[in-house]
Amino acid sequence: MSANGKVTFWSLRQKFVDSDDDMPAESQQVMYYSLAIGHHVGMIDCLKTELECPLEGYTEWLELLPAGEACRKLRGLLTFGEITIDSTHTSLLANALSALSRQGDEPFKSWSLRLIELLAEIEREPAIYLIVKRQLA
Repeated sequence: MSANGKVTFWSLRQKFVDSDDDMPAESQQVMYYSLAIGHHVGMIDCLKTELECPLEGYTEWLELLPAGEACRKLRGLLTFGEITIDSTHTSLLANALSALSRQGDEPFKSWSLRLIELLAEIEREPAIYLIVKRQLA
């Protein structure tokens, strides 16, 4: 894999269904997930860019994380080219990024802080998803 390229974290936080009816939380989760996977067919413009970093820097960032499930989750981007981060990943990832967000060198400290902020937003609104995609140069 080429070290040239970038990694982009997008959030899906916009609601696309206009209804006067209240939507149960479980239905809302299904709707947002459907929209998140829908970007494969051209909905990329509905995503908000939250964080970008060079692919080489992303790889170095992963090397600084403790071994375990959080690192494996983020490393999935290198394997598959894309990952989704949702409410089931927030605690796992925030705990793994915590030390870097306090004591890490730049830019890894800033990236860790930003991702922790995004994870906190997902905790407050579980219908938000992050799409992380590798883009080769």
